[in-house]
Amino acid sequence: METTVTTTATTEVDIGLGKESREGTIKILTALLADEYILYTKTKNYHWNVTGPDFNELHEFFGKQYEELDEMVDEIAERIRQLGGYATGTLAEFISNARIKEEPGRYPDARVMLSNLLSDHEHIIRAIRVDAETVAGKYSDMGTNDFLIGIMQKHEKMAWMLRAYLE
Repeated sequence: METTVTTTATTEVDIGLGKESREGTIKILTALLADEYILYTKTKNYHWNVTGPDFNELHEFFGKQYEELDEMVDEIAERIRQLGGYATGTLAEFISNARIKEEPGRYPDARVMLSNLLSDHEHIIRAIRVDAETVAGKYSDMGTNDFLIGIMQKHEKMAWMLRAYLE
């Protein structure tokens, strides 16, 4: 995965972080944005296509989860802009930058849907743990470190809820 970082050229961002630090953090956030958008899309797909005896409950549950993911997507894009970057916004960019993968043409049963989503949330949680340390240690960006910890906590709660369905 090769993430290209585009920063705002018109007005310099003077927030106590050098350009190299901001660009490093933006690159990390760009990968996270792509992961979140892929997970949002997968969750919405499952919301539309879930079947079985728990249809109504899972349909609503997936709906709440994709709405929360949609908010996270927006927050991450805005964080990139705050740092002077441009947020990617095309499907091609999301697919090329994502660390989790889509599953085109697959419509698993409800239990596999839950398991797939849990796996993706846990993958994102593990990635954020590494990314949060990198932005704090390597790039001295404590604001983004705190931001990432908040996003991670949201994923931990969503993963817990998915895990509860599977137990």
